[in-house]
Amino acid sequence: MRFKDVFSIIGPSMIGPSSSHTAGAIRLGRVARQLFGELPEKAELTFFGSFADTYRGHGTDLAVVGGLLDYETDHPRIPDSLEDAEAAGMEVIFQTSSGQHTHPNTARISLSSGEREMTVVGASIGGGNIEILSVNQFDLKFTGEFPTLVISHLDRPGMIADITALLQRKNLNIGYMDLDRKGRGGEAMTVIEADSPVTGDLIAEVKQLSMVEDVRTVDLAERGQL
Repeated sequence: MRFKDVFSIIGPSMIGPSSSHTAGAIRLGRVARQLFGELPEKAELTFFGSFADTYRGHGTDLAVVGGLLDYETDHPRIPDSLEDAEAAGMEVIFQTSSGQHTHPNTARISLSSGEREMTVVGASIGGGNIEILSVNQFDLKFTGEFPTLVISHLDRPGMIADITALLQRKNLNIGYMDLDRKGRGGEAMTVIEADSPVTGDLIAEVKQLSMVEDVRTVDLAERGQL
């Protein structure tokens, strides 16, 4: 079980009126941006529940877009994120849905560039904290609070053993792991939260494992604005 420090409970330094509707929303956008690996050409944002009811008034729209621009929670340009996104060439579409989710502050973030597409669903659960609920229709949960590996691979015997053995050789301790697959021998995705930063060398070695298709990392450690 992970324990939260006092700053994660009271919320981060931030721009905006609400830790749930702005700080958490920024972090949802940053996770999606880091998983996608670059600024997308198009972002389709769908808000559910409380997000759908109040996203304009609480600045949730500005916050998620700011996160897609990789702005941190206290970035002074968050109020101008829509203009910044347009200037950077990112088309943004907002939608609301009456569909039900386990948490009222839920957003679906669908990103695309050319033929590349990715969808992330996550919730802002209070105090600026988030929970990712799915990535590309894989049911996976992680918080982004710790350095995270997101590994796309084919399902095969020994895959998890190979991944964990590699992490052990690199002296990287696993704090949390989740996995989902679309069928026996089919596409799968594994999420690993680590206790220390993930290095480029480790990522390269994970990519070399048999039947690994892609490796992404998430790290929401904030540097603060100068």
